[in-house]
Amino acid sequence: MNSRFDAIIVGARCAGAATALLLARAGLKVLAVDRDAEGSDTLSTHALMRGGVFQLHRWGVLGAIELAGTPPVRTTTFHYGDEVVEIAIKPKDGVDALYGPRRTLLDTVLVDAARASGAEVAHRVSAVDLIRDDTGRVRGVLIDLGDGVPLPVRADLVIGADGLRSRVARLAGSEIELRGRHAAAVIYGYFERLELLGFHWYYRPGVSVGVIPTNDGRTCVFAAMPPERFRAKIGVGLEDLHRQVLRESSPALAQAVRGSKRIGRMKPFAGRPGFLRRSWGPGWALVGDAGFFRDPITAHGITDALRDAELLARAVVRGSERAMADYQAARDGIARGMLSISDDVASFSWNLDEAKDLHLNLSRQMNAEVDLLRSIHDAAPLAPCPV
Repeated sequence: MNSRFDAIIVGARCAGAATALLLARAGLKVLAVDRDAEGSDTLSTHALMRGGVFQLHRWGVLGAIELAGTPPVRTTTFHYGDEVVEIAIKPKDGVDALYGPRRTLLDTVLVDAARASGAEVAHRVSAVDLIRDDTGRVRGVLIDLGDGVPLPVRADLVIGADGLRSRVARLAGSEIELRGRHAAAVIYGYFERLELLGFHWYYRPGVSVGVIPTNDGRTCVFAAMPPERFRAKIGVGLEDLHRQVLRESSPALAQAVRGSKRIGRMKPFAGRPGFLRRSWGPGWALVGDAGFFRDPITAHGITDALRDAELLARAVVRGSERAMADYQAARDGIARGMLSISDDVASFSWNLDEAKDLHLNLSRQMNAEVDLLRSIHDAAPLAPCPV
C-alpha cells in the first residue's frame, strides 16, 4: 500500500466508492478503505430515484446493474388509504426505468468501477485516527490492517464516507448544522413470489409500507411506524409487528406477503432523526450519510449519496476552498428541503391529503435535483467509466 495519496476515502460503499471512481478518473491518486468485508450487505431501502439512476447511467455503470438481473421499475404507485395513484416513469436523460438493487450488488459494482478507474480499494481496514500537522490541518489517516498496529497513510484530503456514525466526522469535529425532529422505525424483509410490479408506497394514519422489487426474484417489503410503537411492541417479535403494520396499511398486501416465501431474517432499524453536518474543513470532507442523513421513509438515501459524490468530486478536482464551499452550498440547497420533507413524513402527524401534498413537494425537490445534476454535467461532462 502506497504511503501517500491525493485523497483517502474512509468508507467504500455507494458514497465512498462513487467518490473514489470519480476522483480516480480525474487523475487523482486515491485510496478507499472500508472496515467491512467486500461485497457484504448493509441496511438499505434499495430504491434508486431518477437522480441516482441518472448518475449511474452517465458514469457508465448502470449496465452492470441491469445485467445482474435487477428488475426495471416503470411505475410508482402510491396508496393513500383506498385511493390508488399510479405514476409512469417517463423516459428522459437516458433513464427509462428506476431500480432497487441489493447493496451486495450496487456497492460491488461501484468498487469494481473505482478500481478499473485506477483507485486502490481495501476492505477489512479501519480508520483509527486522523493525522494532523502543526497547524491542525488533516494530513492523513492512521489505519488498522487487522493486526492492531496503526499504519500512517498520508493524503492531501481525507474524505469521510463512513456512515451516519462517522468516525471521520467526529475526529474532524464536524458540527451538526441542522437536526431533524422526527424518526421512523422500520422493519423489513425479503420475499419471493410476491407478484407486484414497480414500486408501491402505502400510507394510512400512523403507518407506512414500501414494496421494492430487487435482485434474485425477491422483493423488499418495509413497514414503518413511530419509534414509540416499535419500542412498545418489539416484544411481540419483528415478524408479527411487521405483519401488524402491513395489515393496517393494506389487508390485500398483507395477505399477498403472507402467501409468499420470506428469505432470511427480518431486519430492524429503530430510527434516528436526520441531520446535516458541516461538509468540509482543513484537509477533510464528508459525503453520504456521514454528512447528510435523512429518514429512510422517503427511500432517497442512495440517490443522495451518488449526487453528493459527484458534487464533492468536482469540488476536489477544482482544488480550492471556494470550490469546497460551493460543494456545501450545492449540497445544502437540495438537502435542506429533502430533510424537511422526510422529517414531516416520519412524524406520522399527517392525514392522507397532507401526505399527498408532502409527496408532491418531494417530487418537486427531486426534479430540482435532476436539474442540478444535468446542469453540472452539461457544463463539464465526465468521461465514461472504463467498465
